[in-house]
Amino acid sequence: MSMHNPAHPGEVLKGLFIEPLGLSITDAAERLGVARKTVSKIVNGHGAVTAEMALRLEIGFGSTAQTWLNMQAAYDLWHIKDLRKSLRGLAEACWG
Repeated sequence: MSMHNPAHPGEVLKGLFIEPLGLSITDAAERLGVARKTVSKIVNGHGAVTAEMALRLEIGFGSTAQTWLNMQAAYDLWHIKDLRKSLRGLAEACWG
């Protein structure tokens, strides 16, 4: 069963960790040991959670790195779901 429009991990980061802890983006960036711009991009849905960032999030805020990566994968797959039709056509053309 596929999920309907999953949240971007940045939305979860902001809603479950940054805001409840009363942190600014700068505070969160310092806690994670990354640039403020990096956290801002993720929180605003313009940046992806990489494996390294997932590990930083696990250490800095809890939840497992795998959970953060799963959220990112679910978000990414949801947003390319329409590509499936064109890829099927390509596969049929190649493999008959």
